[in-house]
Amino acid sequence: MDGAEARRRLVAAPVGHLATVARDGKPHVVPFCFAVDGEMLHSAVDHKPKTTTRLRRLDDIAAHPDVTVLVDHYDADWSRLWWVMVRGRALVLDDDERGRDALIAKYPQYRELPPRGPFVRVAMESSQWWSVS
Repeated sequence: MDGAEARRRLVAAPVGHLATVARDGKPHVVPFCFAVDGEMLHSAVDHKPKTTTRLRRLDDIAAHPDVTVLVDHYDADWSRLWWVMVRGRALVLDDDERGRDALIAKYPQYRELPPRGPFVRVAMESSQWWSVS
């Protein structure tokens, strides 16, 4: 897999895993929906059931904006395994029209009920990838 293919797989991935660092220095990883627009990765707190919209990841980003995003593919046929990892600096925004538009374009579920936020924007700074073949 080359860089162009790694980016294609990142952009197409339906879900990723966001790793943040809490105020106490402990890591925290959650699955999340995201969209890539240029060198920015966008996510939002959406309407899926939650106990609060003030999620731990938002507090973590406020304390430590450096984050890692991982998308991967597992298959019983190990010759098809791959992953793409992106590191960057995250920012929490009350509103992000560009991010909302990117998420709506990627996820049909958001066309009926667009996310209201808060939003997370990650400036992608570096990436690594791996695949068996």
